[in-house]
Amino acid sequence: MTEWFEQWFGEEYLRLYPHRDERDAAEAVALITTATPLENRAVFDLACGPGRHAQVIRQTGAKVVGLDLSLPLLRRARAGIPPLAVIRGDMRILPFGNDTFDVVTNLFTSFGYFTTDEQHTAVLSEVARVLRTGGTFIIDFLNAEQVRAELVSKEERVVANQRVAIERHLSGDDRFVVKEMHLVDEGRSFLERVRLYTPAELEAMLDSAGLAVRERFGDYSGSPLTLQSPRAFLVAERR
Repeated sequence: MTEWFEQWFGEEYLRLYPHRDERDAAEAVALITTATPLENRAVFDLACGPGRHAQVIRQTGAKVVGLDLSLPLLRRARAGIPPLAVIRGDMRILPFGNDTFDVVTNLFTSFGYFTTDEQHTAVLSEVARVLRTGGTFIIDFLNAEQVRAELVSKEERVVANQRVAIERHLSGDDRFVVKEMHLVDEGRSFLERVRLYTPAELEAMLDSAGLAVRERFGDYSGSPLTLQSPRAFLVAERR
């Protein structure tokens, strides 16, 4: 069976998320640089998408490699000048040797896409494997507590001259947030489903994988992580 993320991350995704731009990426990378140096370091951008974060990371003087499953997004990443070094692959089985990278980033809620916790645990184990001892892993995830408390069930927007009806709901067990995007004028729909890990749950999973969290932020400006924070931005070190 085809997974939702195999269908969604294409040209429609790029068209419907135009507000996720270079400025947004620059803010996230600026926060990363306060947590760990990037210049001359080997950085792996896991689930790099069209490469907007990797492009900014490269500007710091880092040596960047990106990986994503989506061919349309990778084509966009390769269209940069100069093109980014990107690979198509599955984050559960990374095509790199042990101790390859100084820094691994996983940004803009590029985690929690799978059905089982075991699959997400496998991702973190792979991250720890390809990181060098003392290396840094940065995960930028949604704040599950805030999502559950402030979920907007229905709204309609106009994006790129396209009417989009959006419906959101929690799964019956409250473990997933599901978002359906209906392209009203085209009669097409897309679905997103993300596992709602709280910051505490994420920290426990990271710790089990050998990644010790040392800093926690609630947004790209570096504010403390609270129950009301929009993001859970965690900085961990491989033991």
